Amino acid sequence: MEQVKPTRMELIRKKAQIKLAEQGRDLLREKMDALIQEFFKILNSVSESREELEQVSRAADLALLIAQAVDDPVTLKSAAFATRRSITVDITGKNIMGVPVPVIEKKRVSKTMLERGYDIISTSARIDEAAERYEIELDLLIKLAETETAMRRLGAEIQMNRRRVNALEQILIPELKSQAKYIKNAIEEREREDLFRLKKVKSIMERKKKAAKKKQAGR
Repeated sequence: MEQVKPTRMELIRKKAQIKLAEQGRDLLREKMDALIQEFFKILNSVSESREELEQVSRAADLALLIAQAVDDPVTLKSAAFATRRSITVDITGKNIMGVPVPVIEKKRVSKTMLERGYDIISTSARIDEAAERYEIELDLLIKLAETETAMRRLGAEIQMNRRRVNALEQILIPELKSQAKYIKNAIEEREREDLFRLKKVKSIMERKKKAAKKKQAGR
């Protein structure tokens, strides 16, 4: 037991601390519930995006295999080099229940045949399809990167809030209540002792008073 002063002022202070800690715990619980709701919303979106990405990725790989099997390797490589460009993204942010999450703003990866930079006359529809499939896959990857990052940050915030709630509920609040109980018991014990001493003093004074009256009566 931490050394505490068994006074009424200290008891009032401990009760105020308990109330404040309980309010903080309740607010953290409310925030955690709201964060969990947002987390599962994003989780559903991520699950759907992953399934879509797997389908698009398989289709892109298949389109490339067909192009490799049928088309001229030199033409295929030339088209691949022509379409190799960096992707520019702008990352900003927003808050979800006070948690900063990224927002990725980008130019659309998917392009028309004329925008890809290769000679559309010398390339086949198979190469066009493979390029288109991989562009769609890149679009989905960037979208998934944003939502998965948001999901991870929300998950970390939920864990941190859970630890805070547990610390308040299992450590701080019980300790404060224990201290308040100790102070209350000490005050009550002191009051009983004071009452006992008061009764004892009163009894002594009454005996002295009676003895004085007998002495005066005997004169």
